[in-house]
Amino acid sequence: LLASLDQSLERLQLDYVDVFYSHRFDPATPLEETLGALDSAVRQGKALYAGISNYSGEQTRRVEAICRANGFTMPILHQPSYSMLNRGVEANLLPATADTGMGVIAFCPLSQGLLTDKYLNHIPDDSRAKQEKSFLKESAVTPELVAKLKALNEIASERGQSLAQMALSWVLRDSRVTSALIGASRPSQIVENVKAAEKTTFSPDELQAIETVLGK
Repeated sequence: LLASLDQSLERLQLDYVDVFYSHRFDPATPLEETLGALDSAVRQGKALYAGISNYSGEQTRRVEAICRANGFTMPILHQPSYSMLNRGVEANLLPATADTGMGVIAFCPLSQGLLTDKYLNHIPDDSRAKQEKSFLKESAVTPELVAKLKALNEIASERGQSLAQMALSWVLRDSRVTSALIGASRPSQIVENVKAAEKTTFSPDELQAIETVLGK
């Protein structure tokens, strides 16, 4: 971890980074060792803060216990994958981050572009689903999924939002979620996505309508 951080700082021509993440739990390395490395990075001034990513709820609670026991710098952020189509963090991780006081920055809140208008009618040739090395496979864009996306798009339209804006607003509706990471291939996408922050509240009827669609 520390060697990779030094190499990154050299490539970036920086003295420090804002946040240094342990992006995956490493079962082959004692967690105490991983957290000690993050602590060293902060104490040496090479990172302002430490964070973790893709740790389970149980692992996140262990992180807090180990940091307290050893006087390590506590990670302030957890970066999990979270979206309307990927809600695995709700059961255990979000309660754990709330209990430990960690902020949450959701990545992939648009499910690699599925929660946009890109796939409502067909799979574009320039989309991720058409790319051979993409995590999103063309076979994942099923008729059943497209039907859900169209239903969600109707709800978004009634809210005066695009599907992408509503998907981001939905992630940010939860007070335990601090922010969301967005990727964009065009400046216009950034402008559109940022507008999601203007409307992060949902009526009970809207939330129920979304749950009904997602539960199909």
